[in-house]
Amino acid sequence: MEILGYIGALFIGLVLGLTGGGGSILTVPILVYLMSINPVTATAYSLFIVGTTSTFGAIQNYRKNLVDIKNGFIFAIPSFVAVYLTRKFIVPEIPDIIIETPILLSKNTFLMVFFAVIMVLGALSVLKNKNTSKEENKSIIFIGIQTFIIGIIIGLVGAGGGFLIIPSLILFAKLPMRKAVGTSLFIIAMNSLVGFIGDVQNITIDWAFLLLFSAISVTGIFIGMYLTKYTNENQLKKIFAYFVLIMAAIILLKEI
Repeated sequence: MEILGYIGALFIGLVLGLTGGGGSILTVPILVYLMSINPVTATAYSLFIVGTTSTFGAIQNYRKNLVDIKNGFIFAIPSFVAVYLTRKFIVPEIPDIIIETPILLSKNTFLMVFFAVIMVLGALSVLKNKNTSKEENKSIIFIGIQTFIIGIIIGLVGAGGGFLIIPSLILFAKLPMRKAVGTSLFIIAMNSLVGFIGDVQNITIDWAFLLLFSAISVTGIFIGMYLTKYTNENQLKKIFAYFVLIMAAIILLKEI
């Protein structure tokens, strides 16, 4: 199972390189189901793994002029503040047993199911959106509030947030898919690494495992970015959305 987990690390980077998001959609299930890591710890590890991998991807995309720095900061600042506050103060306060009757709902199950539901919503927003003209007048304040909420969600589920950020960049910032992918990696890197800082004092970290897993994932992102030259934007959108839906279904089946 551990060997499969390390193979999965390569695919985490591959997916991030291809789609600019979805890496944490693989990371959390791999850490929980293949590496037998507690879900709360797995969400923290996920932030570091995805953040480190995305940093390398963002640097490469910046060199190709595929990162919109202005919109990146507009989206990143509210969200990474929310991520840090959520990981530092909210997640540790969630009780181990949330509901006892009529069904038992643990903290771990709640986080995984919530993760899957958010994944479904993010994927559907990409698949359903064809006409974005109604969204053109959204103000920076509106976007700030929206990305702060996204940051809270990212903090709860330990995700980089690409499956939420990319639809927002396409809808509100009007970025083409490839530039949305590059900008998403830039935002994910900041969100994830700042969020991980909020975890450092709350959990014991196995740095040897974390650095090895991250290094394999970084290798995958370079492969993924190379493969993007062989896909068009519509294909990337569909690949991204359907991949997210499939992973959400697997998590829901496993947990429920």
